Amino acid sequence: MTVERAILLTVGGLIILSVLLAVYMNINWLWLTGILGAHLVQVSFTGLCPVVMMFKRMGLPSKAGFT
Repeated sequence: MTVERAILLTVGGLIILSVLLAVYMNINWLWLTGILGAHLVQVSFTGLCPVVMMFKRMGLPSKAGFT
């Protein structure tokens, strides 16, 4: 597992979870989906992602070109 795949798994899983919670529990869970989307946009501009830093500290390898 690389940092890139771990990020995709984490964000994808959280989005699916928030949509399911919105459908079955409370529509306000869609705010989590929106926050995750906004975070992805922010990361695309700044390159700063706390989750990436956490995965790197955990020792996951990274592919070239991903910071």
